[in-house]
Amino acid sequence: MKNSTTVNKQTPTEHPILDSIKNRWSPRTFADTPISESDVQVLLEAGRWAPSSSNIQPWRIIWGIKGTEMYDRIFDCLDEFNQSWAGNSQVLWINAFKKTMKDGTKENFHALHDLGLFMGNVIHQANSMGIASHQMAGLQFKKAQSEFNFTEDYHVATAVAFGYYGGSLDNLPEDLQRQEEQKMRKRKNITEFAFNGNFKNNS
Repeated sequence: MKNSTTVNKQTPTEHPILDSIKNRWSPRTFADTPISESDVQVLLEAGRWAPSSSNIQPWRIIWGIKGTEMYDRIFDCLDEFNQSWAGNSQVLWINAFKKTMKDGTKENFHALHDLGLFMGNVIHQANSMGIASHQMAGLQFKKAQSEFNFTEDYHVATAVAFGYYGGSLDNLPEDLQRQEEQKMRKRKNITEFAFNGNFKNNS
């Protein structure tokens, strides 16, 4: 039996960064160790203290622990590809954000940015607890909007799978097993996205 704990990811950083950032990655299989409700509350507390434009805190989270109806309802809103592996996780949740501000009279252009800051805190906290996270864009957002009674003033954006690092790669389809076994992580070079001068279109 293969086990993802044997996959030692290599992060070729060009400058020294925090180990908690360097060692974070997004697996598709997880250990069977349960995540408790109190652990979920810790993750939410970390997210709660993220900065946001005018301190509006536009994020809204729907969460469920494996073995509960809420988990199953969230799972049913994932697209088919993500359903092929997300059932390995111990917690699923959905991220949404409020699209407006000032009592609905003005669009909040920064809400999605603020949700990203929220999740940055959550991921950092989770990794410090040995909990991996995998964010998903593959979500039937209109179905989720209806399933969880979001009003039109909110947009369902992403889903997230959580679980402790570990677990058997045998729980994944073969193509995803190969992806999981890839050791070398890749990112664009800093010079491709950060400019001490005018913008350059590097695509």
